[in-house]
Amino acid sequence: MSLFPIFVKLAGRQCLLVGAGEVALQKIPSLLGAEARLRVIAPQARAEFSELARAGRIELIEREFTEADLDEVFLVVAATDRPDVNAAVYSEAVRRNILCNSVDDPPHCDFYFGSIVTRGDLQIAISTNGESPALAQRLRQEIDEQLPQDLGPWLQSVGELRREVLAAYPSGEERKMLLHKLAQRELCESQDCPSRKLAWEKRA
Repeated sequence: MSLFPIFVKLAGRQCLLVGAGEVALQKIPSLLGAEARLRVIAPQARAEFSELARAGRIELIEREFTEADLDEVFLVVAATDRPDVNAAVYSEAVRRNILCNSVDDPPHCDFYFGSIVTRGDLQIAISTNGESPALAQRLRQEIDEQLPQDLGPWLQSVGELRREVLAAYPSGEERKMLLHKLAQRELCESQDCPSRKLAWEKRA
């Protein structure tokens, strides 16, 4: 089955994590990193979940999952150690057209957590369609080793200059080619920066 690769905005959206053990804990960084409003439901929770709840970063409800827990939920992750519970979460999510990931159970996943390489706003996601997460992790490590560590700040500077160019140049092939050139050149904050000079000498 082919996957449709997208990056989804979760900021401010209600997401549900069913389970509060080791497996569920591994999903916390990516969900909170995307600024999701995260509710966690489990009869028992590791201490880390309680700490996150006290800090106001998650909502923790210590009880069994019920179908009503999916009310007004945008996305759900089933990460318990009970296959019957995970299956119930997935079944109800499908019935409601809610995206669901049942951890380590590819047939019961609408999406996968890819292996991610990040540098600021740059994200490179790798997926094997659930066939070999170990391969995805190895590729992530190889790509991570090749990318410069300061790529995030550089990308932010490129973005700022790109917005200047979009505001100053009319849409067309010339603007498109200029933006491609800027992405290949060294960028700096100085007005004498080669990339900045390139952007404005085109207007002269």
